[in-house]
Amino acid sequence: MKQHSFGHLPHTVTNIGFGAWQIGGAWGDVSEADGRDALNAALDAGITFIDTADVYGDGRSEKIIADVLASRSGEKPMVATKAGRRLNPHVAEGYTKANLESFIDRSLKNLRADSLDLVQLHCPPTEVLYRPEVFEGLNELQKAGKIMGYGVSVEKVEEALKAIEYPGVVSIQIIYNIFRQRPDHLFFQEARRKNIAVIARVPLASGLLSGKITRETTFASDDHRNFNRHGEAFDVGETFAGVPLEVGLQAVEEVRKLVPPGATMAAFALRWILMSDAVTVVIPGARNAEQARANAAAASLAPLSHDVMEATREIYERLVAPYVHQRW
Repeated sequence: MKQHSFGHLPHTVTNIGFGAWQIGGAWGDVSEADGRDALNAALDAGITFIDTADVYGDGRSEKIIADVLASRSGEKPMVATKAGRRLNPHVAEGYTKANLESFIDRSLKNLRADSLDLVQLHCPPTEVLYRPEVFEGLNELQKAGKIMGYGVSVEKVEEALKAIEYPGVVSIQIIYNIFRQRPDHLFFQEARRKNIAVIARVPLASGLLSGKITRETTFASDDHRNFNRHGEAFDVGETFAGVPLEVGLQAVEEVRKLVPPGATMAAFALRWILMSDAVTVVIPGARNAEQARANAAAASLAPLSHDVMEATREIYERLVAPYVHQRW
């Protein structure tokens, strides 16, 4: 894995990180033991960036991370969490300094930390990005030492472009994968220009790009790939990257033809993301140690050829873009 500086923060991170949503919840039954094993395997492989959120399992993800890190010696990885989705209702008016501080205090307790390496607004309503007072509050919390830096996790490219107008924003987390290619247009260009760290999430399109999901695959009732298929619980773009399942399965079969011999489709999909020099770190999730080790190993796959990259773009534009390109 390559090491990248993290925007304006004094951190260096591996280009493959660990996404800790799965070990928190909403992905079916992932035991705490499996979650710890997955995270330990990722750290043993050298990964130095962990992404979580206060709502992943109502804090379970953060607490598992704290337990694992407390049991290990040596240099600690960078841990990024998120705040805002605890609001009920989740509305722009709730993004006050007082509310954010209470969420941050809870995460500090869950993570057993004196200061958060990075806190990200967790896919806030678009209107939040037009409220300078929200970012002024984050500046104050940073000066108080509760957070080292802050960023925004967004759903839409337009939100990313708006967020990086604020000079204090050091990172953007955004969906970027073979089925969601729009960020690699204007946004990545602007992120490079402003030295913004880019965290690429949903890299495997909720497992679609692992190549293991079929029309017969079933999902548990508490798995978002069951209950959020049409955006019933949160933005539909978080589930299968917003691509209708039947369309996604068709595109997967075409992508499969491009995977080099000896490589898995999941490794290929991760390596595709790493072909962009704008991406600081990609954060695949893992339900167990085997998946975590496989994710880390994807960085060693040979760079993809120009012809392969062009072929993935053609598949995207022909099959997928009509469903996602102008929505996110």
